Amino acid sequence: MSKKTAFVWNETCFWHSGGNYAQLAPVGGFVQPMVAGGLPEAPETKRRLKNLMDVTGLSNELDLMSGELATVEDILRVHPQHYIDKFKSLSDIGGGEIGLRTPFGPGSFEIAALSAGLVSKAIEVVLRGEARNAYALSRPPGHHCLPDWPNGFCLLANIAIAIESAREKGLAKKFAVVDWDVHHGNGTEAIFFDRDDVLTISIHQDRCYPYDTGMTGVAGEGDGRGYNMNIPLPPGCGHKAYMQVIKQLVIPKLKGFDADVVIIACGFDASAVDPLARMMCSAETYRLMTRQIMNVTGGRMVAAHEGGYSELHVPFCGHAMLEEMSGSKVHAEDPLHNRISSQQPDAYADAFHSEVINRIEQELKDNAVL
Repeated sequence: MSKKTAFVWNETCFWHSGGNYAQLAPVGGFVQPMVAGGLPEAPETKRRLKNLMDVTGLSNELDLMSGELATVEDILRVHPQHYIDKFKSLSDIGGGEIGLRTPFGPGSFEIAALSAGLVSKAIEVVLRGEARNAYALSRPPGHHCLPDWPNGFCLLANIAIAIESAREKGLAKKFAVVDWDVHHGNGTEAIFFDRDDVLTISIHQDRCYPYDTGMTGVAGEGDGRGYNMNIPLPPGCGHKAYMQVIKQLVIPKLKGFDADVVIIACGFDASAVDPLARMMCSAETYRLMTRQIMNVTGGRMVAAHEGGYSELHVPFCGHAMLEEMSGSKVHAEDPLHNRISSQQPDAYADAFHSEVINRIEQELKDNAVL
């Protein structure tokens, strides 16, 4: 069995266009057009992660590979035919929008299928024993996408498609998804809401996006009751709060579920400088969260890239995570570490956040999630 970390990527994913109207706020009136169109879901955050890896030499220590496009058969296990047809037809004529905050350009159907295929490849190489763990630099992201309604830059449900593909191939029976993107993973939740073979855990800023999902009382239904765990945190949570959540809530749930593979829906938008959220995490936060998950899984895990919108900080957060996954001594020092460390919540705020986490734990127990 290979002990290497697989890094699954493809330049084509950087060529996905979110159109020229994916603004943070509508342009017009007193809002003038923003620099470079003001696109939050731009390729640079992902491309710069790969660039940083190449410059530091970390790429040389990973098993770099690509993947194939998810087939229509793969996609149909999650998305209905009418949705696929509409998405493909608009993509073929230059793009459009068929959901909330999901504009796309020409060829985006094929690029989204490739993004899902990269996640599938990452899961497969780990489950087949060809890599100890794997990171998929997937774009466009997928954790907000519902079966028939794209949402929040997400056009296909990458992780769900990859899980169903792995199940169809008989590679695994039980999957756990830990979503630490700062926005609630409403799409993944919805797809597996009534299933007890896929555990979904979402750690997110409360009511950041979407505004009306991600509450602790939403615990799954039917066979899935107790297999959906939402951890909505107040804005301003930093390193200590995230580490408490992983230790106190996530790790016990993972140990009790005993999945064949743990998949991280890996957004870096809880970073202290992310423009789309209000959290206070550093690259070290992501390094140590990764370490804690790997301690439970024996190092075996898969990460699928989701959000993260700081061109400066995402590459260092991703690099820190990949250093931990691979055990590499190649290090890229976070240029914002001292600044973010000095801006962490004070003791009073940390105590408040800890009380909130304790309350969340009780609510999860009341709903038979913990």
